[in-house]
Amino acid sequence: MPTRKATGTPKNANYWLTVLSLFILVGGAVFLYGKVSLNQSLLYMLGGVGGFVLYQARFGFTSAWRKFILYRHGEGIRAQMIMMLVANALFLPLLLKGDMFGHPISGYVSPVGMSVLIGAFIFGIGMQMGDGCASGTLYHIGGGDANGVVTLIGFIAGSVIATTHFDWWMNTPQFQPISLIQHFGTVTGFLVQLIMLAAVYYATIVIEKRRNGKLMTEKREYTNGWKALFKGPWPLILGGVALAVVNALVLMIQGKPWGVTSAFALWGAKFVQLFGGQPETWAYWQDPPKAASLESPLYLDITTVMDISLMVGALLAAALAGRFSKPVRWKLPTRMTLGSLFGGLLMGYGARISFGCNIGSYFDGIASFSMHGWLWFVAAFIGSIIGVKLRPYCAYKS
Repeated sequence: MPTRKATGTPKNANYWLTVLSLFILVGGAVFLYGKVSLNQSLLYMLGGVGGFVLYQARFGFTSAWRKFILYRHGEGIRAQMIMMLVANALFLPLLLKGDMFGHPISGYVSPVGMSVLIGAFIFGIGMQMGDGCASGTLYHIGGGDANGVVTLIGFIAGSVIATTHFDWWMNTPQFQPISLIQHFGTVTGFLVQLIMLAAVYYATIVIEKRRNGKLMTEKREYTNGWKALFKGPWPLILGGVALAVVNALVLMIQGKPWGVTSAFALWGAKFVQLFGGQPETWAYWQDPPKAASLESPLYLDITTVMDISLMVGALLAAALAGRFSKPVRWKLPTRMTLGSLFGGLLMGYGARISFGCNIGSYFDGIASFSMHGWLWFVAAFIGSIIGVKLRPYCAYKS
């Protein structure tokens, strides 16, 4: 009989989880190709690539902001600004062309107003309490973080609650959507965007040097040589560039950028239906595409299949990196569990009323030259300052 560790984790868990994750990725792609379409299959695989990149680069939005708030270490934020710039360069020709492979292409350009301001603010608090944003929660789950499961449960619940209030929030004060390239023209709009990205990049350098005397670079052990491509870790900038390419490919294939959190509202709504609820009567689900997704199998929902493959891609990355050589920590402090649950609740609610999360509003919004993405960034960062102060009460050390 194979020997097992005291926790019940097989000694060769990394091998078997590598095999399992590859089977799920390939098998899922084949299933979606036969059952839905080639596009759905490709998007499923891209979600897996996204999860793989997020894990191997440890590309955390939450941790990057927290390190800057606590220690004025800005490496993570600078990597995000580079990611945005690369995404802008890749998105721009696609947005100007307006169509690809027979379908229209459009970015995420949403209204600028109270719902984004408040939603992003409470999301920022929640992401620090839950120790991960939307994409972070999913890749943490794939990487064997039990805390991520708790956060996801709260995320789904918060998303459902927000859909019951969605029409009220959409009637709060707001400006019309503002696209920099439409408002200023292509060249001027791109330059304005470049200036804002550069301003944030430069500000982190000035503040970091003032606090630490020099730029602080995260120490990573690059001992795997060329195998680091599979085993990690990756440099942050490489991870950011890879995520920008993934997002551009998603835009090409589905006609809109990468999304994460709309699936959580859908999962929650279907769960409510199981117990006799009627979410289809809520205003949020009156939009024809949303109504169609509520009536259809989950494998037809693009965001759902990409979220699932994101977790599987992170599982593959974690197994290749040897993550499961150590037992998974299932028992968590009660304060951490409650904090993660409440943090997820805040993120779920905030993401719905602010048109998305760190991916759907922050990354996609700025990549699409939308001013709502910048408002989301500022409001969520301010919320994160409060969230960081609450983390010790959730049993986090930092």
